Amino acid sequence: MARTITDPAEAAAELRERFERARSAVFFGGAGVSTASGIPDFRSADGLYHQRFKYPPEEMLGHDFFAGHTAEFYDFYRERMICLTARPNQAHLKLAELEREGHLAAVVTQNIDGLHQMAGSRTVHELHGSVHRNVCLRCGEVYPAEWVMATTGIPKCEKCGSLVKPDVVLYGEQLSERVLLASVEAISNADLLVIGGTSLVVYPAAGLVNYFGGDELVVVNRDPTPADARAGLVCACDIAAAFDW
Repeated sequence: MARTITDPAEAAAELRERFERARSAVFFGGAGVSTASGIPDFRSADGLYHQRFKYPPEEMLGHDFFAGHTAEFYDFYRERMICLTARPNQAHLKLAELEREGHLAAVVTQNIDGLHQMAGSRTVHELHGSVHRNVCLRCGEVYPAEWVMATTGIPKCEKCGSLVKPDVVLYGEQLSERVLLASVEAISNADLLVIGGTSLVVYPAAGLVNYFGGDELVVVNRDPTPADARAGLVCACDIAAAFDW
């Protein structure tokens, strides 16, 4: 049975000890990692899925909606999915520091905000893509999020005039096989897996944690997750505070 702690300072001490003795640690994170950076999550009481829009967010973030209501998709995407003012919080910064010190092998993230890279993390497997890459569907030209925000209506490629699509995995689309394989390899080779800021209900991403067969599984999440029963330690507290050491 997992040991559960709620005090962030105690959680930080426990996490530090586990990272320092791990040979190959991996962090698997979700939307809760970025809430302290001002980016709302999806499923909490104040999350995106509990807000009122013309269409349900799940529908607007789907491939069919992008194809059939492209202008409305981009209105939502610019307003709710891109946050250029967001900055890495303590969790992002500590994870980058742990990688530099040789205590963390990789970050596997469901987030699309690029904050791990902004904090300095180098080995980041982005399961759902990134708002910072927006790709022309014809010629493959790549545009940053700043370019999309500077456009109005449906963004068209400056080189060939074709539709530009976010390099983000929408509902109804397949995850990148390359990113999936790299994530599976990292998790399979880890002796410590820390799951943080995710409810583990979004598949196939959440299923990747089942590839972990290492010694220590830790969950850092304010709310219960399906992985709690398997974990040796559950830190039911704020994730940014838990990585503050």
